Amino acid sequence: MGDFKLKAPRGATKKIKRIGRGPGSGHGKTACKGNKGQNARSGGGVRPGFEGGQMPLYRRIAHRGFSNYPFKKTYTVLNIDDLDVFVSGDMVSAETLVKKNLVKASEKQIKLLGRGDLSKKLSVELDKVSEKAKEKIEKAGGTVKVLYTPVVKVKKKAKKVR
Repeated sequence: MGDFKLKAPRGATKKIKRIGRGPGSGHGKTACKGNKGQNARSGGGVRPGFEGGQMPLYRRIAHRGFSNYPFKKTYTVLNIDDLDVFVSGDMVSAETLVKKNLVKASEKQIKLLGRGDLSKKLSVELDKVSEKAKEKIEKAGGTVKVLYTPVVKVKKKAKKVR
């Protein structure tokens, strides 16, 4: 291995600002705190989130209740007229859409909508397909398979307590 030493670039290391060390230092007397006031006192200053007496943000915003945000599903939307790049008899799936550069590989779920016309026989396997799109694909002689199945929770009957 080579015998070399790493060195910080010029200007990367600076002298620390030593405050309150007399008038010759340039940071003497008030130690860069200005004259008087809450911030000049020892232990002075306001707590994090303090907005000068105005109702702070963390108290203005509701922090109760349920938010569906972490569970929301977002779909990448495609239309029937986007499928013109496929040849009759092709399989349309998430993988083939990525290969044709219609969607990014990072897209999780894809939904097909019914704008445009279709004259090719395609077999479609996607997460969601609108009724209009399904109708147009089947009219052109293709098939549709929807991969997404909604989870239906069944409520259990409460047991009678005697």
